[in-house]
Amino acid sequence: MTQDQIKRKVIDAGRILEAEGHGDLARGHISVRVPGDPGRFYMKAHGFGLDEITLDNLVVCDLEGEKTAGGAPRHSEVYIHSEIYRLRADVACVLHTHPDYTVAFSATGLELRPLSQPAAAFFEGLSTYTDTIDLIRSKDMGAGVARALGPNKAVLLKNHGVAVVGASIEETVILALMLENACRLQILTLSAGRLAPEFPRADVLRLQDKITRPDQYSVNFEYLRRKHAHPDKRGQA
Repeated sequence: MTQDQIKRKVIDAGRILEAEGHGDLARGHISVRVPGDPGRFYMKAHGFGLDEITLDNLVVCDLEGEKTAGGAPRHSEVYIHSEIYRLRADVACVLHTHPDYTVAFSATGLELRPLSQPAAAFFEGLSTYTDTIDLIRSKDMGAGVARALGPNKAVLLKNHGVAVVGASIEETVILALMLENACRLQILTLSAGRLAPEFPRADVLRLQDKITRPDQYSVNFEYLRRKHAHPDKRGQA
């Protein structure tokens, strides 16, 4: 995939995230490694909404969190991205947003349980960063988030938001939407009172394998890309 194709997919991802409830004014950000240069990454610029990403306002940052290209300012929370990329060579995309149910769930201190199919995607694969509610504006804080993430798909930032990672933009975006859905469903389920017994671990892991395959991420991302495409691009490949 070319650099231009990657950047256009970031634009689509931002529009999808905004439309699907991950927008929070100009807060929240997504990044993806530069193809062929894993030490640098494209990132949404400071001061723009997720739905306002363009080819002209994307910035490029390095693993020190320094901006190396782009005319717009970089986010002060760049260290969430740079430190995760530094620790996780398998990660190609990072996003940090503040979706309502995920934030609310993070404040409970509860474990995400396999009470729904979306939750199965994170079974034994979700952790929590509890050091602070503050913005992640230093390398040390970013490194703390990366350590809390560990080998997982996502890490809740308690009372703050979430960082989600993936091997592709498609995986990262779809996982973020699935996590928000899973948190919403668990909150709703717990509000109903006593729960029925959960399904066996082996059953949940079988489902997890089926719903976390690359083709599943791609199919669902492409659906959402078509659904939320710019009006003059609908129906185009």
